[in-house]
This record gives sequence, structure tokens and C-alpha cells, in this order.
Amino acid sequence: GLELSHCVGANSLGPAVSWRSGGPCKMKRVRTVFKPEQLERLEQEFLKQQYMVGTERVDLAATLHLTETQVKVWFQNRRIKWRKQSMEQKAAKLSQFGVIQPATADSTNIKDHEEDTVDVEL
Repeated sequence: GLELSHCVGANSLGPAVSWRSGGPCKMKRVRTVFKPEQLERLEQEFLKQQYMVGTERVDLAATLHLTETQVKVWFQNRRIKWRKQSMEQKAAKLSQFGVIQPATADSTNIKDHEEDTVDVEL
């Protein structure tokens, strides 16, 4: 489930601020650490299909002892990584042939998505 640290700010100089909700208590989520076996299975499934939805996601989550949200977020983050790697490979090929690739909206969007990467558990 969602693991949150204890309230922060009770002994600090300023008022406590809730994590992303504006409430009185600052809570910080603990990042999910996947086991190597879970990552291997997730990667295998990603190679088959980049989008995992519905009962497939529910079944995979149950098999790996993860929540459906953890699987969903892992796939979202993995797609972002995959797109970034694809863009880097394309840029490397173009630079091999002396073609300089101008900054495109696609490469900018990849950077924007990286900042929006979520790792949320519910």
C-alpha cells in the first residue's frame, strides 16, 4: 500500500504543509522497490506489449504480488524510458551520417514527460 512518512514540520520554523494537498501535515511517499524477479517479468511483458490494461494488468499484479496501480505506473514510466531511448538512438544514427537534428517538439515533450513521471502507490 501507500507508505507515508510521519508528519514533517512540527518542529520546523514554518508551518507544516501537506504533501500536494495543502493540508496541515507534510507526508512523503516511500518509493516502491521492485524485486529482480518482478522487474524481469515486467520487462518480459513490456517486450510483448507496451500497454497493459484491464484484466491482464490485474492478473499480472496479482502474480507479482503488486497493486494494479504499481503495475500501471511501472508501464507508464517504462514507456517514457522507451521513447527516450528511441529518440537517442535516432539522434545517434543521424549524427553518424553528419545530419544534425534540430530540437523538435517530440524531444521537448520527452523531457516534459520525464519531469511528470509518477511513482505513486495507492
